Amino acid sequence: MCTVETFQDHKYLGTRIRVDGTVGEYKWMTYGEAGTARTSVGSGLLYHGIPKGASIGLYFINRPEWIIVDHACSAYSFISVPLYDTLGPDASKFIVNHAVIQAIFCVPQTLNTMLTFLSEIPSVRLIVVVGGLDEHMPSLPSSTGVEVISYSKLLRQGRSNLQAFCPPQPEDVATICYTSGTTGTPKGAVLTHGNFIANVAGSSNAVRFFPSDVYISYLPLAHIYERANQVLVAYSGTAVGFYQGDNLKLMDDMAALRPTIFCSVPRLYNRIYAGITNAVKTSGGLRERLFNAAYNSKKQAILNGKKSSPMWDRLVFNKIKEKLGGRVRYMVSGASPLSSDVMDFLRVCFGCVVLEGYGMTETSCVISSMDEGDMVSGHVGSPNPACEIKLVDVPEMNYTFEDKPYPRGEICVRGPIIFRGYFKDEVQTREVLDEDGWLHTGDIGLWFTGGRLKIIDRKKNIFKLAQGEYIAPEKVENVYAKCKFVLQVFVYGDSLNSSLVAVVCVDPEVLKAWATSEGIKYEDLGQLCNDPRARAAVLADMDAIGRDAQLRGFEFVKAVTLVLEPFTLENGLLTPTFKIKRPQAKAYFAKAISDMYVELATSESDPSPLKML
Repeated sequence: MCTVETFQDHKYLGTRIRVDGTVGEYKWMTYGEAGTARTSVGSGLLYHGIPKGASIGLYFINRPEWIIVDHACSAYSFISVPLYDTLGPDASKFIVNHAVIQAIFCVPQTLNTMLTFLSEIPSVRLIVVVGGLDEHMPSLPSSTGVEVISYSKLLRQGRSNLQAFCPPQPEDVATICYTSGTTGTPKGAVLTHGNFIANVAGSSNAVRFFPSDVYISYLPLAHIYERANQVLVAYSGTAVGFYQGDNLKLMDDMAALRPTIFCSVPRLYNRIYAGITNAVKTSGGLRERLFNAAYNSKKQAILNGKKSSPMWDRLVFNKIKEKLGGRVRYMVSGASPLSSDVMDFLRVCFGCVVLEGYGMTETSCVISSMDEGDMVSGHVGSPNPACEIKLVDVPEMNYTFEDKPYPRGEICVRGPIIFRGYFKDEVQTREVLDEDGWLHTGDIGLWFTGGRLKIIDRKKNIFKLAQGEYIAPEKVENVYAKCKFVLQVFVYGDSLNSSLVAVVCVDPEVLKAWATSEGIKYEDLGQLCNDPRARAAVLADMDAIGRDAQLRGFEFVKAVTLVLEPFTLENGLLTPTFKIKRPQAKAYFAKAISDMYVELATSESDPSPLKML
């Protein structure tokens, strides 16, 4: 109630999508209007006989109604359960049944998906279609026991039958957040209202939002990163503008919204870095020299805690800032590691605070985050005040608390931010949560200078090469992601081979530009990907990036296969949090991997003079 009263007339939820589906300028709903809609939605659910404590499914991507329904769940003690639109019907069906969902909010597209398996989700009694017109609602036979209504009808019913709030206790369940692992069925992390409040109260010490801020929402609301950000947004009275639903049009949305806060993931920051550096290199001559002079001068000033000359911003960096709307004051990175040079690059080019945090669903989001004034990059900051962190020895990987110069081990977390456990899964809960309340993250960290935490490895995905060297593939992939040719990369190795190979999803525009500059003729991009000269050029660029990042010799990829098809959720190569499903990728690219190792074996046994040099 406090936020609605405090920020009654402030802008809260903005969208560019019109009722007829066209796109225009952002139109806003105030905090007061959102509060009224929240009350109507909650009252409408009670009107339909949905009881307190019932699970409510949200089956659509980011838009204002998602936030309103989530607030209604909090005000009336329902449990919100996000259904990823990207999980596919099988996983969504599993979640609906597993969480015993009674009402689902969806959009017309996801309604059509659900209608195909309606008979297989018997707990569902009510389906509310957001953005659907009353006259387009399908009437289902009464034998199904399911009513389908529009969101606007639910609002009308709620307004006519207003009910008092039924506020939850801190220990009551707020959400069951399903995470899709790299194998098996999704796991439902049970998070309480107390978990969310503790996490956001702690992490808000590092990141401050204000009523004057504008936040762009495009990261999936089904994931904890965006969910926790939305709690902080509401607490702070900040305005939230939603993207139009297409990642390819995100920059267009940014230009229209002109946000002050941009929370994203390394995957996008790496693309921004590669796009700018590539544009600078191809501009050539004077422009390239001007950029490098401006970059080096401003970087030195930032590292020394001084202000750089405004001349560099006028000449070079203001044009770059405009790409994100020109007003971004905070850039936050999470979900996977952001490399030091990309972080430094963003600080220089966008002239704003760039912070990195570390967290997971099971900790209600933030475990640690950087402090605003910290100019040292390559770490994830200090612990969230709402938790304690310890490092536990992992002797099989030679990580111990006695290590010099810095203690190393598996990161374990305890405190009020820790989840209750996995829903209906005591076995997997006990695997990560010990009897003393410590959550074992599976990440390897070290305590860096000044109490900073640095993530250096992963306990699970580690593998050993034939010569006995351990490889953390995500670390290597994160380095190669900065290569201008690379959109995505899957690095593979095993204990039968002494070197790494990689499958690279190439950037077609960069590859075409390279072919033109080299005077190479080709019929189609598929043929170009198979050209040994193209593979050699990509590998050479990856080698250069690897040397800059000081990869160890055995961490360098020795052969590449170039593909045009991206790794996606649809082809089963990515999890919904955009991590590579390693066992599936290994199977999918089995022939390519085999061919690369055959090629390497042949070249290594080739005694030609060239090979000896």
